Amino acid sequence: MQKSVSKTPWLWIPTLYFVEGIPYFIVNTISLIMFKDMGMDNGTLALLTSLISIPWVIKPLWSPFVDIFRSKRWWIVTMQFIMLAAIALVAFSVRLTTFTVTLILFIIAAFASATHDIAADGFYMIALDERRQSAFVGIRSTFYRIAMVFGQGVLVVLAGVLEKRMGDIPAAWSVTMLVSAGLLLLMALYHAFILPRPSEDRSAATVRNASDVAREFGAAFSSFFRKKGVWLAIAFMLLYRLPEAFSVKMLFPFFKDPVQDGGLGLSTDTFGLVYGTFGVIALLAGGILGGLAAARSGLKRCIWPMALSLALPCSVYLFMSIFQPSNIWVVGSCVVFDQFGYGFGFSAYMLYMMHFSEGPLKTSHYAICTAFMALSMMLPGLVAGYLQEALGYVGFFILVMLCCLATFFVTFFVRRRLP
Repeated sequence: MQKSVSKTPWLWIPTLYFVEGIPYFIVNTISLIMFKDMGMDNGTLALLTSLISIPWVIKPLWSPFVDIFRSKRWWIVTMQFIMLAAIALVAFSVRLTTFTVTLILFIIAAFASATHDIAADGFYMIALDERRQSAFVGIRSTFYRIAMVFGQGVLVVLAGVLEKRMGDIPAAWSVTMLVSAGLLLLMALYHAFILPRPSEDRSAATVRNASDVAREFGAAFSSFFRKKGVWLAIAFMLLYRLPEAFSVKMLFPFFKDPVQDGGLGLSTDTFGLVYGTFGVIALLAGGILGGLAAARSGLKRCIWPMALSLALPCSVYLFMSIFQPSNIWVVGSCVVFDQFGYGFGFSAYMLYMMHFSEGPLKTSHYAICTAFMALSMMLPGLVAGYLQEALGYVGFFILVMLCCLATFFVTFFVRRRLP
């Protein structure tokens, strides 16, 4: 079908993928930092902030029905308004004495964000022809990464600065959430008017019915588990990032906790600057270099250097937990080194998922792979906080280093099967 839209993609692709990223990082990163700032213990912190990421694990279960109920444009705009409403309400709930309401609101935002991801990616394919899809794939990725810097860096720095100036942690986070909601409101209103209305999007809901979609989804799901080497692929998707999966929930607590408790005693805004800004930039640079290396040499030749790059730099946190450096340049250098290595090593993970998904149902199979990707981070996160409380930071980061063995184990077997 010929796709034709009247609005240039430059008017909506950058903002659409920026908005796709902001709620994800608010739910998965800022919630952890905010709850820690407000006194939640590490065990409960890691458990609850892992549980609220469940929507990204299970989103393939309802993604087919986004195709048949209303248009993808409708889903995008509606989910943006739901996300901004949930985050705006978080701004008021943080002043309550219990975390329960705030958690419920984050869960609502998470389901809306996961649904928005489904609709936005589908809309991208409907609104653009293949030539433009290829031309703008780098643009959408870039603006999602800008959202990563904004969410993990700018908003966290803002909250940290407000904490110092206002002397009131709940108030500081309330203002930060209101700023976030205000930005999402502007974007939702903008997209309500500026998103194109491709004819294929309007007709999609009437062409297919629920039974057809359910049957197609069942076929895609069952064929995924009949693919050759599927259990090795699942093991790789669950274990390749195990060191990162255990450590990521405990990094802000480690930076924030007092020196006498084994932490580094840094402020929230310092963490946002070091980890959320310079660390994210290093992560993106590593990812770009990893993609170029794999394109030049192939995944089979690159997978071992990438696995080593992803796993071994975690040792910087063991080093910092032992020596507890106070010099911000030392801490920043360690974070940048780790995040650059992680970005380089993560390229192998993404490329392997694409490789394994190849076939007639590659879009559906890749969506299932992304569910395992989210699950690989969620499951270790559920227990990471309790392990840290039991082992202390030094013992915990020793455990993280031992998890590198799992990365190397699955890499060894996967590499043998690569062409």
